[in-house]
Amino acid sequence: MFINNFDPVAFNLFTLEIRWYSLAYILGILLSWLYCKKFLIKDQKNLELFDDLISYIIIGIIIGGRLGYIIFYNLDYFSKNILEILMIWKGGMSFHGGLAGVIFATYFFSKKNNINHFYFLDLISISAPIGIFLGRIANFINSELYGKETSLFWSVKFEKVDNIFRHPSQIYEAIFEGIILFLILNFIFKKYLYRSPGVISALFLIFYSIFRFIIEFTREPDIQIGYLVFNLTMGQILSFLFLTIGLILFYKKNDN
Repeated sequence: MFINNFDPVAFNLFTLEIRWYSLAYILGILLSWLYCKKFLIKDQKNLELFDDLISYIIIGIIIGGRLGYIIFYNLDYFSKNILEILMIWKGGMSFHGGLAGVIFATYFFSKKNNINHFYFLDLISISAPIGIFLGRIANFINSELYGKETSLFWSVKFEKVDNIFRHPSQIYEAIFEGIILFLILNFIFKKYLYRSPGVISALFLIFYSIFRFIIEFTREPDIQIGYLVFNLTMGQILSFLFLTIGLILFYKKNDN
C-alpha cells in the first residue's frame, strides 16, 4: 500500500506556480512531435507540414478539451459561471473533447494543404499514447480521477482526498492507454498497415475505448454527475461512442 501526498506544484517561477499537469501537457506534445519527426515521417514536405500542424493540434486540444469538459461533465456549473470557462488553469479538461478537437483541427489543416487527413491522424494516433501516459501520471500526482476503495496490496491512499485506500486507476490508465497502446499501434504500423491511411486511427479509437471502458469500473465516477444510464459513467458512455466510430472506420478503411 502507498501513501500519495505529492504536491501538484512542480516548482515556482517567481510568483507563478508551474504544475505537473501543465508540464505533462507540454512534454507530451513535445515528445510526440519529436517521435513523429525522428521515427515516422520520411518525406521532407510532410515534415515541414507537420511542424505547421502542431499549432493547430494544440488549439484543438485546448478548445476541444475544455468544451468537452463543460458540455459532458459540468454544464450546469459553467452555465451559471460563464467567466470561469476561460479559466483553464483551474483544471477541467475532457480527453474525448480534446480528441474531437484534434480530429477537427487536423481535418481543417489537411483540407487547407490538400493532403489526406488520415495521414496525419495516423501519426497523431501512434504518438498520442506518450502524452496520455504523462497526463495520467500527472492525474495521479494531483490526486484526481482516483479509483474506488480496495484492499489490494498496491492500493493507494490519496491524503488530499480522504483516508481510504483506493485503486490507483490513473496508473492503470497510464499503463494500458499509454504504454500498451503505444506498443500495439507502433507494432501494427511498422509491420502491417502503414500503407492503409485511417486504419491506425481506427485502431487507436478501438483499443483506447476498450481500455478506458474497462478501467472505469475501478474508478470513482465524477462527483457532480455520478452514474448514468445502465449504471455507466460519462467516460464509459463516451468511450462506447468512440468505440463504435472506430469500428465503423476500421471496417471501411480495412476493406479498401
